[in-house]
Amino acid sequence: MLLRSAIIRASELSFVKRMVRRSRLFRGVVKRFIAGDTLEESLAVAETLAASGYLVTLDNLGENTKSEAEALLAKNTYIEMLRRIARSPQADRINISIKLTQCGLDQGVAFAERNYREVLAAAEEVGNFVRVDMEASAYTQRTLDIVYRAFEDHRNTGTVLQSYLFRTTDDVEEAVRAGIRIRLVKGAYLEPESVAYKDKADTDRAYVAQSKRLMESGNYPAIATHDERIIDSLRAFEKEKGLDRASFEFQMLFGIRRDLQQSLKDAGYRVRVYVPYGDSWYPYFSRRLAERPANLFFILKSLFRG
Repeated sequence: MLLRSAIIRASELSFVKRMVRRSRLFRGVVKRFIAGDTLEESLAVAETLAASGYLVTLDNLGENTKSEAEALLAKNTYIEMLRRIARSPQADRINISIKLTQCGLDQGVAFAERNYREVLAAAEEVGNFVRVDMEASAYTQRTLDIVYRAFEDHRNTGTVLQSYLFRTTDDVEEAVRAGIRIRLVKGAYLEPESVAYKDKADTDRAYVAQSKRLMESGNYPAIATHDERIIDSLRAFEKEKGLDRASFEFQMLFGIRRDLQQSLKDAGYRVRVYVPYGDSWYPYFSRRLAERPANLFFILKSLFRG
C-alpha cells in the first residue's frame, strides 16, 4: 500500500511538473532560475557565466534522501560533478555546493560524514572547493559538527550560516576562530519563533552585523544577498575599513538581480552566481514559495528588473 501511494505521488509530481513546464508563464520562470535538468546543461550555463567574469557554484538539487542507496548515488553524482568541472576550461572559477541530507544525514551521522569526506577527497584531487549548504534548524548543529570535524583534515570546505537564527552570532564567532569559510545568508526555511527572528528588520540588523564581522575577520566570506540597501551599506563599510575586495565575495542566485550582479562585477567586486540544476527542481521551487510566500513576489519582481 505504501509503495502504491509512493508511485501515485511520484506520478502526480511528474504530471504537475510537465504541466508547469508547458505553462507559458512558468516555463520562462523555471528556465530563468534553474539551469537545466542535467549536469551538461548546467555546466554550459556555468561556463558562460565564468567566461563573463563571474565565479560560479553548481548545486545539484535534492535533499533528504530516503535510503542509503539513494545517498550513495548522490555522493557519486557530486564526485562526477567535480571530475567534469576539472575538464572545463573554466574549472578554476566553478565549485560545488552539497547538502548533508543528500549525503544521507537522515540515515545516520557517521554514514553522511563518510560520504561527505569522500566528496572532499575527490575535490582535493582536482583542486576544488566544496560548500555544505545549511538546511532547516533541526540539522544546524549536526551539520556544523560534521563540517568542523572534516575541516580538521580537509581545508577545501566551508559551510553556510543563516542570520535569522538566534544562534548565528555565536556561530560566526566560532567560524572566525576556526578560520573556516562561511557563506552568510538570511535564511529561507519556516522556523519556529523559539529559534529564529520573525521580523525582517531584526534579521537584516543581524545580517549586517554578522557580515561586517566576517568581512573584517573571517576567512574569505561569501556575502549572499540580493538586498541592494544592505549591499550598499557593506560597500561603505569596506571602504571605511580599507578592506581588500579580493578578501570576500558577493553571492547571488542564478537569474535574480542580474543587473545588480553585473554592476557589482563592473565595480571590481568578486561576484559568485549560485546555479541550481537537476530534475528535483519542482520540489525545490515549490517549497521555497510555500516556506516564504514573499518569495513569489520577489521572483516575479526579478523577472522585470533584469
